[in-house]
Amino acid sequence: MQFKHLLTLCFFALACLFVQPALAQNKVITGKVTDKKDGSSLIGVSVGAGNGIGTQTSVDGSFRLSVPASTTSLTFNYIGYNSQTISLEGKTYVAVSLESASKALNEVVVIGYGTQRLRDATGSVASLSPKDFNKGVIATPDQLLQGRISGVTVTPSSGEPGAGASINIRGAGSIRTGDGPLYVIDGVPLDQSGGTSPGYGVGAGGSSARNPLAFLNPSDIENISVLKDASSAAIYGSRGANGVILITTRKGRKGQGIQFSANTSIASTAKRYDLLGRDEFLKAVASVGANAGPASAGGVDYGGNTDWQKEIYRTSVSQNYNLGFGGASNTASYRASLGYDDQQGIVKNSGLKRMNARINASKSLFADRLKFDLQSTYSNVKNQYAPITNNAGFNGSLIGAAIQLNPTAPVYDDQGRLFNLNGYNADGYPNGNSFRNPVSLLNQIDDRDNINRFLNNITATLRLFAGISYKGNFGADMSTGLRKTFYDPKVIGFTDAIGIRNTNFPSPTGNGTAIYQHNKVRNYTTEHTLNWDKKWADNSSLTALVGYSYQTFKNYNYNEFGFGTKTAGVLVKNYDDFKQHLPYPVGDTASYKLQSYFARVNYSYKDRYILTGTIRRDGSSKFGANHKYGNFPALAAKWRVSNESFMPKGGFFDDLSLRLNYGKTGNQEFPPYLSQTVKQVQSFNGGIVNRLYQGNADLKWQANTTYGAGIDFTIMKGRVSGSVDYFNKSISDLLFNQYLAQPSFSTNLYNNLEATVENKGVEFNVNIGAIQDKDFSWDIAYNMSFIKSSVNNFKSRTIITGSIEGQGLSGAYAQAIVDGYPLFTFNVPNYAGLDNNGFGIYPQGIDALTLQGSPNPKFVASLTNSFGYKNWSFSFFLNAATGFQIYNNTANAFFYKGNLVSGRNVTKAVAATNESPLNSGEVSTRFLEKGDFLRLANTTLGYTVPLKGSTIKTLRVSLTGQNLFVITSYSGLDPEVNTDKAIGGVASRGIDYTSYPKARIFTLGINAGF
Repeated sequence: MQFKHLLTLCFFALACLFVQPALAQNKVITGKVTDKKDGSSLIGVSVGAGNGIGTQTSVDGSFRLSVPASTTSLTFNYIGYNSQTISLEGKTYVAVSLESASKALNEVVVIGYGTQRLRDATGSVASLSPKDFNKGVIATPDQLLQGRISGVTVTPSSGEPGAGASINIRGAGSIRTGDGPLYVIDGVPLDQSGGTSPGYGVGAGGSSARNPLAFLNPSDIENISVLKDASSAAIYGSRGANGVILITTRKGRKGQGIQFSANTSIASTAKRYDLLGRDEFLKAVASVGANAGPASAGGVDYGGNTDWQKEIYRTSVSQNYNLGFGGASNTASYRASLGYDDQQGIVKNSGLKRMNARINASKSLFADRLKFDLQSTYSNVKNQYAPITNNAGFNGSLIGAAIQLNPTAPVYDDQGRLFNLNGYNADGYPNGNSFRNPVSLLNQIDDRDNINRFLNNITATLRLFAGISYKGNFGADMSTGLRKTFYDPKVIGFTDAIGIRNTNFPSPTGNGTAIYQHNKVRNYTTEHTLNWDKKWADNSSLTALVGYSYQTFKNYNYNEFGFGTKTAGVLVKNYDDFKQHLPYPVGDTASYKLQSYFARVNYSYKDRYILTGTIRRDGSSKFGANHKYGNFPALAAKWRVSNESFMPKGGFFDDLSLRLNYGKTGNQEFPPYLSQTVKQVQSFNGGIVNRLYQGNADLKWQANTTYGAGIDFTIMKGRVSGSVDYFNKSISDLLFNQYLAQPSFSTNLYNNLEATVENKGVEFNVNIGAIQDKDFSWDIAYNMSFIKSSVNNFKSRTIITGSIEGQGLSGAYAQAIVDGYPLFTFNVPNYAGLDNNGFGIYPQGIDALTLQGSPNPKFVASLTNSFGYKNWSFSFFLNAATGFQIYNNTANAFFYKGNLVSGRNVTKAVAATNESPLNSGEVSTRFLEKGDFLRLANTTLGYTVPLKGSTIKTLRVSLTGQNLFVITSYSGLDPEVNTDKAIGGVASRGIDYTSYPKARIFTLGINAGF
């Protein structure tokens, strides 16, 4: 099928060689339009030559227009900017700088399969250019827009470099994990499974996989557009169910030259737990009646004075370098870039190294009738993982061990060995496996991965007739990753590979374990579109698009295990040096295909009434024959009231528009083959076969239906612009992995729940050009959103999620999905404090679960202020969220007074309470806290060096601060946290368990152009 599409693409490319150019008497004019003040690209600028001949600038501000040879000038129009007419005498390329009264109007809009002026958008679309991005140490594209767009929440799982993030556009779109938006990079939809698998814990819990988007260099990004509602995202059908984020990379332009940037960053923990020091600890131990004397006399004092947090944290230094060079002629353009990142984590033995190479090129032939575009990216990402997990037991992984470890315990014993509370046996092995020295965990576990990823896209555009063009596109996304993990149980304190025993693999008794996790992803996309663009003299226009898309996805992963090194007591990092190997790799292959037909029509009548209709039909191999295809329509309308004759000219509104939209998208983001019965081989000889999933041929598309209304406005001659949106998003036919009562033919059955999840809310955005003088400027950008979520028609069903870790908490959970409540509502007993004896008070009993509190913020807002004075610039960015709760699983597991009895540390706040050491730490509202916060997330001070007659054309120096302070009542390290505590594939939200802390970062940067 793919080969057939490629042949079609080649046929059109060859056919154009024999087409006689119809515009032989025309000339081609190319150029670029930028903002006069800051030089940023302007997208969607109208470029007119009269007589209905015109075009719009593309995502990088460039345009290409074929005009009659007699044309002498072009006129450029853009809302909020002064119109400008440029003479063409003797020119085939023009560079135009438009003067704006409001930088806030300099928004760019990239939509599915094209671009569009923001003022013409009928759906809810938001856009960011580099000047709007978050600055500083940025590992993944989602960090660029965190807090910057109303209705879009980005919650990192932790502060680890390259950590995954939960991204929700207008609320959560599914009860399952993996409900993030679709990413499209230069027209290629991504499958976010690239990377490596979560790590094996070998008795210390498993670790999460890194963000698969870490392969993309943020410095290569020209624009990010977010399609928030179904009317704008429906062109992507099922894959746009949770919104679409379109990323466009930088392209070459005339006179571009060489750009170089270098950044050095220093980071440290923004907050640490306020634990007891040596003397405070011994005093607290004595206060609970335990023996605070020397360890030799049965006490807890081992004679040391160790700050265990200091032993695992560090002040990290990160570096970033980027080199880009490019140029353009009348018929071609190119841009190549190289990037290198070395991001050290603030936890020792953690970090991310990334090398990128990218080229964007285009070439036009035959009087602009045929154009080829190429985008190609190669990246190599190397992650180093500290042993921090999301499901370690009460012994804890690295952070859990450090925050509870006795501060009187030394790092090393008197023989120079890493200290072990239980001592060592005659063979030199630690006695027992319950004690974990954090320094030992760092020294004796080596966990790294290496990911190579290629993203390639080639496009051919053939102009068939006036206003009609064909575009063929082929994209390939290929990723290969290998994660290598080595353990030395002799020093760590594991007598064997405990975690491996639970996976039915042989349990070694020798020294050391090696695990190789292989992951290979191959995704291919072929698309064909036919476009028609027609303009009339009365300022009416029609654009139409029909297309076909075919995508294949294949994910292959397998694991290898080695046990017992040939050299005892040495951490070995070579798989071949292990005595015993699992005889067969363990893994599987998953693949599916997606075939789509789509169309869109946009009609504008006299620039007053705009109507957009979209339809997409998707067919997925994941579904059975009964529901293989789904139809996803959308309709949106816009009324530009300010263009009506009854509106006064030069009145209060420069632009006033009303929008209405409706759309439906689907969802098929669940594992392949679930419409079929899936069996699992339980032994290497194939003798034992277990039915893993019962097939469901009636499994159908999850449906996301959205309707909404909006107002766009511009006042004060373009100095103030904004929008207000109302939305109502309903998700029905929820795809769900149901566990079947046993005995049964299988353990699981995927089906569609007869229930809906409803997210509704209001968004508000405003951009203000407060001061726009010659030497001084002040711009303000503010957005806020109110979101309410509820589960409806769920009947009497209750689905649990949000597992809680800790001693005595096996099988505990803190969240439930119940009819009439928001997704992931906390479901825990009420806690009313301590009684006179220091025991917890539970008014309705410890087993009386009560639905209360949501991890989903009801209100989210951000404020950006940007100042410019001559060559200086300064900006600061604040973001806030209120109306949500966090479950502090870390406190639940470690911070209660009974830990002192067993010689474990606690916080000063816990030691100061009258809690009885016999009081247990049950799951309850004791550990459910308000997460409301206000954060100074980003500040940047910059200076542009004035240069004249120098080899260096531009030179800018900047100082950026990230996460400078946060105001919150939350007792944990940071309220923006989301540890993965899913149960049975049902997602969780707002749980904090020994998460990697966030850093406070300062970055010194330099940017130069040659």
